[in-house]
Amino acid sequence: MPAIKNDRFLRALRREPVDRTPVWIMRQAGRYLPEYRETRARAGGIIELFRNPELACEVTLQPLERFDLDAAILFSDILTVPDAMGLGLYFEAGEGPRFRKPVRTAADIDALPVLDPGRDLGYVMDAVRTIVRALDGRVPLIGFSGSPWTLATYMVEGGSTRDFARIKTLAFAEPRLMHRLLALVADAVTAYLEAQVIAGASALQIFDTWGGVLGHAAYREFSLQYMARIVAGLRAGPAGAVPVILFTKGGGIWIDDIAATGCDCIGLDWTADLGAARRHTGSRVALQGNMDPAILRAPPQRIRREVAALLDSYGPGAGHVFNLGHGITPDIDPERVRALVDAVRELSPAYHG
Repeated sequence: MPAIKNDRFLRALRREPVDRTPVWIMRQAGRYLPEYRETRARAGGIIELFRNPELACEVTLQPLERFDLDAAILFSDILTVPDAMGLGLYFEAGEGPRFRKPVRTAADIDALPVLDPGRDLGYVMDAVRTIVRALDGRVPLIGFSGSPWTLATYMVEGGSTRDFARIKTLAFAEPRLMHRLLALVADAVTAYLEAQVIAGASALQIFDTWGGVLGHAAYREFSLQYMARIVAGLRAGPAGAVPVILFTKGGGIWIDDIAATGCDCIGLDWTADLGAARRHTGSRVALQGNMDPAILRAPPQRIRREVAALLDSYGPGAGHVFNLGHGITPDIDPERVRALVDAVRELSPAYHG
């Protein structure tokens, strides 16, 4: 694997000194880019796109050709794991992802296979290797997965949901079944992330998109403990030295608990106070975030002011990765992203000695 020339992002995750704050953007490869839309149309659809290693590589690199970003993130989907377990992923126009075989009974859970990432998700590993070769050490590649709770939400609900009725019924009415499912998914995610590292990923992010819909005790029981299990599993294997970011949307109130998992970095959404989070966690973890994605609808000068405010909130020193507080939305003008990236590049050196 080639040496990484720009390792600013990795050093920030390790809370080491950097010359400026590194920046990447969640969903930086996506529908807001016209070149992505062209590649997706050429692929024939979203599933065909992320299952094609060459095209997945192409769209992973597209934002790096436009913007001076400090990391690439694998183009894939969090639902590849349950899809590889035989649930039959498809996308319904206007409805988002769906599964043909949702998991709702003990028999459904018992029927789930043990995931073999090399066999069942070989196209993802091929994409990682292809991207790493194409990057040639330019920047690190981030691998990722959904959290067990978030993946289980889609598996049980059968797709997107607004009220989380089925998954919460399983969690609160049949907690032993819920824990069986979460443990199985956590072990699958651990193996999947480890395989991405072996294929060439230099950092990992776990997306806990729906952890924030849980109450305090339920979050710790059904979401956080399984992310901690993954971190421990990764630390014990060949991925042990690779930094891990945990991102719970709506998770700012649990930063102490998240830091205690042993992760290297906590991703914060825009509802969290970045400066307060730093004061609270001290030097235990790096912090990532946390601009409201909607700010990208504003003029460039407003974006620049928000970047300045967030950099000032975090303050001087290492351990900050600039990012949005959630993924970029499809309606955003790419030039607004350029304004964000340029502002971070120009303003952040003042915070690093």
